[in-house]
Parts: sequence; structure tokens; C-alpha cells
Amino acid sequence: MTGIENGSPSIYPVLSYQDAPAAIAWLTTAFGFEPLMVVPNDAGGVMHAELRFGNGLVMLGSGRSAWAQGLYLVVADADAHYDRALAAGAEITRPLHDTDYGAREYTAKDPEGNEWSFGTYLPALTVSTEYPPPVAAGST
Repeated sequence: MTGIENGSPSIYPVLSYQDAPAAIAWLTTAFGFEPLMVVPNDAGGVMHAELRFGNGLVMLGSGRSAWAQGLYLVVADADAHYDRALAAGAEITRPLHDTDYGAREYTAKDPEGNEWSFGTYLPALTVSTEYPPPVAAGST
């Protein structure tokens, strides 16, 4: 068995920012994150931070990395969240829309170019009966 069995998520996205303190303030204002921990570094940046969104968690720190990063976050009201992001000046890269899988969602970039998708799609966190994963060799 992998992961944890207490109901908490097993995957935590990690982001890096050139100006992590400003990113934390913006993510709180624009998207509604709640900072749980912010550990400063000696250079005035952030060594490690944890921000809660519903029952999920994003970890971040200072020091921009070279790869693209993207996330999907489930919201109860995509329209209200979209309006909040617009009001905070978010750059919308995919407008609010209804999907063919029954969700309502949009994508926005934060001030340093990370993409954030928000919507009503909620993964089941169970093995799909329609699209089950392949069976590993040697298992029955």
C-alpha cells in the first residue's frame, strides 16, 4: 500500500516563486488560500510555506525553478471563484466554461506565470470501472 490511510491527501503540489512572500499574499487574496506555515529564509524570502485550500495543501518557497507547473483545485462555486480571481487581477488563460464531463472550470496564471485551474470536477479517488488501470505483471 502506498500513501496514507487517514483520509488526508497523498499528493502535495510544490511551487517556487522569485518573490514567495508576495505570492502568498496574492494567493490568499485572489484564490482564497489560508497560510498554515511560513518559514522565512535568511534572504528575506521563504524557505517553506504551506497554504490550505479546502482539504488540500500547496507547499511553496523562494527560488524559481525552470519547469512549468500547473494545478487543479476543486471549488464549490466556479462562477463566484472566477469573479474573485478577476477582481484580484488574475490573468485568465482559459475562460470559465462548462466541460463535456459535467464540470464548470477556468484557468488563470498567477503573477509569476504558474497556471491554476479551478473547477467543479471532483476526482472519485477510486479505481475507475470504466477506465481501470492496467494490471501489473505477476498480479492476479
